[in-house]
Amino acid sequence: MALLMEKGAEPQTESELADLDAISALKESAALELKEEGNKYVKMGKKHYSEAINCYTRAINQKALSDTETSLIFSNRAHVNLLLGNYGRALSDSEEAIKLSPTNLKAFYRAAKASLSLNKLVEARDFCEKGLNQNPDNVELKKLCELIDSKISERQQHEAQVSKALTAAKGLVSAIEDRGLKIGKAMFQELTGLKKPILDKDHILHWPVLLLYAEVMSSDFIEDFYNSAPLPWDKENVYTRDSIELYYEAGSGVCLSKKEIISNFLQGTVASHLETYGDDETDAVKSSSKGMASVGEGGSKWVKVNERRTLHAVLREPKFVIPGIPGLSP
Repeated sequence: MALLMEKGAEPQTESELADLDAISALKESAALELKEEGNKYVKMGKKHYSEAINCYTRAINQKALSDTETSLIFSNRAHVNLLLGNYGRALSDSEEAIKLSPTNLKAFYRAAKASLSLNKLVEARDFCEKGLNQNPDNVELKKLCELIDSKISERQQHEAQVSKALTAAKGLVSAIEDRGLKIGKAMFQELTGLKKPILDKDHILHWPVLLLYAEVMSSDFIEDFYNSAPLPWDKENVYTRDSIELYYEAGSGVCLSKKEIISNFLQGTVASHLETYGDDETDAVKSSSKGMASVGEGGSKWVKVNERRTLHAVLREPKFVIPGIPGLSP
């Protein structure tokens, strides 16, 4: 009997051939029944999806159906996996269905949907195009293709914004390096938020400055030094331009590396999630060992600002580590 034949042996008698034909027919019948049973489970709702997948898997494992029929079962299983959110499995099943039957439009559609859900937009677009090449009038594929194109456009716009923010941050760091300035950890973000210097088209750095009034436990954030309007809280007009002196704290803080400064400047932008910054990575590693040393080995002290000097000259003082943005105390 064929059931007792050794593995790999060829049937020798008509009886053995008949037995093999009968076994093949039984397996084919079982596979088709399992397919239909799986379809019924799908119609019964989400609670029965796992049973549907089990039926489809058993049908495939019979290895008794034609490539076209097996392709349909893989496509059906992909459909259920999509409904369950198993997008990786859905994509794998769809790809198997396409291999077995390159004309299976549902497989292309489900492969595209799975790829889209996995954020594989290029692959999703490719599956749509291949499906539409076979049937240009397929409405579902057309709609899905339009959605994917929209997502691709959104991604390109986002990438352009990220690139612009990163370029701006690198430009700031380069300008700061050229001027010999030292940047430390931001100390006053609860007062200033994520404010940072601005590099204009003429390569001029514009620094916001925080004034800290220790006597009255208040502060003033200055973005334009030419604005000399009186302080709204200074009712007695004590803090006038002619009556105050400015001081900065020297010898405190730790210089940040280039990589750390770029990361700080990217805060609050669309590029804040970046962990690597391209060509500057090597430079950042090299500079970090030097930058981690404090310039305040002899302790910190408050130094009076010579008002005849520019802000740029003050910021370049050897022991002045800018705490994110300059902070001065009247």
